[in-house]
Amino acid sequence: MFSFFSKKNRLLTPIDIHSHLIPGIDDGAKDMESSIELIKALQKIGYKKLITTPHISDMFPNSHMKILEGYNALKRELIKQGIDIDIEVAAEYYVDEYFEELLEKEELLTFGKENYLLFEFSYFTPPHDIDNLIYDIRLKGYTPILAHPERYLYWHHDFDKYIELKENTDVLFQINLNSISGYYNNDIKNIVERLIKNGMVDFVGSDTHHMTHIKSLKNSLNQASYKKIFKYNNILNSTL
Repeated sequence: MFSFFSKKNRLLTPIDIHSHLIPGIDDGAKDMESSIELIKALQKIGYKKLITTPHISDMFPNSHMKILEGYNALKRELIKQGIDIDIEVAAEYYVDEYFEELLEKEELLTFGKENYLLFEFSYFTPPHDIDNLIYDIRLKGYTPILAHPERYLYWHHDFDKYIELKENTDVLFQINLNSISGYYNNDIKNIVERLIKNGMVDFVGSDTHHMTHIKSLKNSLNQASYKKIFKYNNILNSTL
């Protein structure tokens, strides 16, 4: 039987910065059993460090306390089962009024020495005043990372929007690895390939919610675009 870890699909960074592994807290792992199953699968693929990022939004108004309670319970279960993997917690913030309130209070979960802040927009409704939003994030002392820019449908018809956003704000881009295999759709695949070829990618993430994502992730590591990510871009995952 051939090993998954062939030269063809070797994992090129052992650190994941985007996942939903805390049980029962958002649309990711539904219970502790699912959390452990996902973490074991990610470890088998080759990940050694996971920065899990539960949603915080109007739909999932998770507090720091709720997230940290879930995170600590998960860590205790990993120790109990003898699963040796480095796991940290931050959050993925949906930009809405709730996020603006949290930003004003400076009550945000970040990761890394650079105070990286992972945030996302609606997939269908274009955000307003992005430049000022990112300015405000930086003013509060955070380094903004836009999650999966390839998935925002309203920018697909005008790739210059991505270029302008990068040039005007210097925001960091985190792409989902499953985008390169066409998991979401071919339009998203085409956009992520353009981002890769233009050297616009700063972080990669699995955005793991469930085992279907794991299956697709294994497929993504076999795509020609996977190695191109690291050829054309300065990927920062391994600095964490």
